[in-house]
Amino acid sequence: MVLRYARIAVYTVLAAVSSYVATRVYLSREPPTVVTPPANAGTWFARARPHCNPVEVETFVRQDPPALATIDGISYAAACYALAGKVEAARELILRLSSDDRYRAAGVVFDVGHPVADAGDDVSAAPIMELVVDFWPNHYMALYHAGASAYQLGHYARATQHLEAFLAVYTANDGWTGAANGMLTHMREHPRAQPRRVEDPHG
Repeated sequence: MVLRYARIAVYTVLAAVSSYVATRVYLSREPPTVVTPPANAGTWFARARPHCNPVEVETFVRQDPPALATIDGISYAAACYALAGKVEAARELILRLSSDDRYRAAGVVFDVGHPVADAGDDVSAAPIMELVVDFWPNHYMALYHAGASAYQLGHYARATQHLEAFLAVYTANDGWTGAANGMLTHMREHPRAQPRRVEDPHG
């Protein structure tokens, strides 16, 4: 009987030791790698937007790089550079895309830059709108704003080119066409005169 209890005690101790060792081995393992999905490009741009200026953009992009393996990632990165006035950097990014996808990136750049132009600051928006037109030649609102920018800067030949192209694709009889026709008329009748104030097409 004593021998039987001794065996039971030994088995109990061995089981406890085995359980302890197994637990320690399990806990000592490296934790499983958590794969974080790539950040949504729009989410990245929301973080980037306050830094899309000439002073901060390069540093921010190095520290928090966009997903340049995707069309959206390239598009929003190009938009950030364009807002910062680094249009050639934006152009280089868009040129990474296939010719069939470049207009999509230009559309994102337009959406980001459009509020600047719509607020009446066509001059500041000029490089952005020119970039959009380069990749999306019949984007009528980019044509209008590029034309209005060139007009206000006194670049009448380029303004005429953009505004005539705008009127060729935009047929509504509204404030936009009225403003475009007004600028064209003024340039034809006073080719050496200073630009006049452009009325807000929104009315």
